[in-house]
Amino acid sequence: MDGFQETISFIRESFNSNDFIPLHEPRFCGNEKKYLNDTIESTFVSSVGAYVDKFEVMMQDITSTNKAVAVVNGTAGIQVALRLVGVNAGDEVITQALTFVATANAIAYNGAHPVFLDVDLDTMGLSPVALSNFLAENGEIRKDGCYNIKTGRKISACLPMHTFGFPVRIDELVNICNSWQIPVVEDAAESLGSEFKGQPTGSFGEVGVFSFNGNKIVTCGGGGAIVSNSIALGDRAKYLTTTAKKPHPYEYYHDELGFNFRMPNLNAALACAQLESLDKFLEDKRALANLYDNFFKGSDIRFRTEMPETKANYWLMSVELKNREERDLFLKETNMAKVMTRPIWQLMYKLPMYESCFRDEQINAEYLEDRIVNIPSSVR
Repeated sequence: MDGFQETISFIRESFNSNDFIPLHEPRFCGNEKKYLNDTIESTFVSSVGAYVDKFEVMMQDITSTNKAVAVVNGTAGIQVALRLVGVNAGDEVITQALTFVATANAIAYNGAHPVFLDVDLDTMGLSPVALSNFLAENGEIRKDGCYNIKTGRKISACLPMHTFGFPVRIDELVNICNSWQIPVVEDAAESLGSEFKGQPTGSFGEVGVFSFNGNKIVTCGGGGAIVSNSIALGDRAKYLTTTAKKPHPYEYYHDELGFNFRMPNLNAALACAQLESLDKFLEDKRALANLYDNFFKGSDIRFRTEMPETKANYWLMSVELKNREERDLFLKETNMAKVMTRPIWQLMYKLPMYESCFRDEQINAEYLEDRIVNIPSSVR
């Protein structure tokens, strides 16, 4: 393959466009306008309305969970999910440094300390080996849970993220955490429609969280969802995200610190229409992934595909370059040609607010940081 012009031409051909090609833009091809008009005509445009209820039922069905709660965005959802499983100020939460900043921010919003462990090269998500090694060296089970013997802090949760919609080895992570009495919260923000061994992501941990940001596979402008197989946790999530208001015909009484994290009915209406198209979107994305996979075979650029026993939603499709120099050249040439590409995130401990947090060697994360690039992935 001669340079990157061939890649640029192929992407333009795949999207049938000579204009600017974004990384991931929404597609509105169903009942979006109808449901929005219904909402406006009903006058229930805020956080109470039929589409909020419908959205929550649809998310329960899609994720095979017993309870779903609509929230304002995925970050807020993770913040609440961590509180649901018992994370308090001063605790530690195990996660990955190779992630979007919202993962770490949600931990910090609870006053807790992120612990950054390495990822697997193939999944780009939290490594069970790194988790086991860290706990064997630092963990101690006490009467009320697992503690870090070196810091004295309680390890109150583990927060793996399904990177770009590619499922992590979530069964191994859950098994390890169960043996150490550590609750698992799945950051499934990017993985709506993905499966691990036939089971939807977001349904393995005690709580899972999804995002419906404008760039996600399904969007309602903003928005998120907390899901759980525990109806009790789900009910508490609903209570906390609706300002912890005690039910009463007219009085306002709040018995603990809650959050105004409610999803408006307008957003929920858009989300319901989008969820109706999810299967179609997933099919189109798999077709695009197959095109990319065939195109890059035999080249110096590796297209990232799903792991055995998983089904990825291919939210953001990724390629792996030979080294950082090649990565930077690829980014420069594609973006200059108005084909949007972007590198994987900077590792969290390289950001000023997290530079003092614990991290292990991060060998795999640093390797991937130097090489992974997202390429245009929109539904066509």
